[in-house]
Amino acid sequence: MRIIVLGCGNIGSVITQDLAASLPSAEITMADMDKNHVEEAATKIGKKNVYATQIDASKHKELVSVLRKFDLTVDALPGWLGYRVCKAAIYAKVDMVDVSYMPEDVMKLSKGASKAGMRLIPDCGMSPGIGNILVGHAVSRLDKVESIHILNGGLPEKPIPPLGYVITWSVSDLIDMYFRKVNIVENGKKAQVEPMTGLEEIKFPRVGKLEAFYTDGLRTLLHSMKNVKEMWEKTLRYPGHVEKIRLLKALGWFDEKPVNIGNLEVVPRDVAAKLLERKLKRPEIPDIVAMLIEVVGLKGSKRIKYIYQMFDRFDKKHNVTSMARTTAYTASVIAQLVAKKAVIEKGVMPPEKLGMNDQIYRRFLGLMKKRGIRIKETRKFLSSN
Repeated sequence: MRIIVLGCGNIGSVITQDLAASLPSAEITMADMDKNHVEEAATKIGKKNVYATQIDASKHKELVSVLRKFDLTVDALPGWLGYRVCKAAIYAKVDMVDVSYMPEDVMKLSKGASKAGMRLIPDCGMSPGIGNILVGHAVSRLDKVESIHILNGGLPEKPIPPLGYVITWSVSDLIDMYFRKVNIVENGKKAQVEPMTGLEEIKFPRVGKLEAFYTDGLRTLLHSMKNVKEMWEKTLRYPGHVEKIRLLKALGWFDEKPVNIGNLEVVPRDVAAKLLERKLKRPEIPDIVAMLIEVVGLKGSKRIKYIYQMFDRFDKKHNVTSMARTTAYTASVIAQLVAKKAVIEKGVMPPEKLGMNDQIYRRFLGLMKKRGIRIKETRKFLSSN
């Protein structure tokens, strides 16, 4: 088995390390455009079955040529590259697990993926990812679904000035999350709302007061979940965070139109990304991940609510952030299931479909538990409307 992991950042490196340890007989190749960076990352992992190669994923023909040499691709590149990498994997007819936060609708590639006879599982991160799998499991146990609510967020253990936040993943994808239009379901119909709206304060167990706001995390669920009255995803942050991001937006820090400074033309958003990375990438600050999912529906005449809770902390022993644990281990575990032929269906397979398969779901939970990621499930019987 030959596996290639595209991207050797915080997420890609952890994916590679976990795959190499879990599949010792497999050959795991890390790929990145920066030759020195990828070689350094591979050396740091220090596994005999880990190799490094240089590749420019933005060059379609080059990428297709490389992917054809492998049995499985795992994409951990920034979202702006995600869709084109998926297309390259289809051209190469190689199975793919994707963790990028791409703005495009990956379901548009379903026909091509099926025709190529390959498996493409998108959004295999924390959320979308774990959240979709849990939603799929709950939905498979109901006859009719009324509502799906997803709350999740990666946070420092305590709010850190100036934004009460530290960056543990792609800065460009983080900014995109704050400004991408949000798709939700209201009164049984799809609707598009502004990001950072739907603001509410909640009390999360073991964390305390947090604020929650709409982000575009439903993605494939908009295609797979039919006849649902209400469905949305919200991101969690410490109170006051949204107000500060809105202020930066109002001041033009995230504008994409260039401005002239002396003899230079600069894009404010690019400058903001560099400053945020410099100020908010704080690896010495332990992070946490919190998730709460509620799915309400009917089973026969009974109205039931399924509740899933996940709380994870920074791994001090192995120096792995909670965001990397919940994102990278999800991608690695799903990749292992694909490698071991547990996933049979070909074409684009949303992660919620994995949750609908009880055997795959149990294997996924078991493998995540081995990595210290535990999910609590509660079932409540509700009174009828």
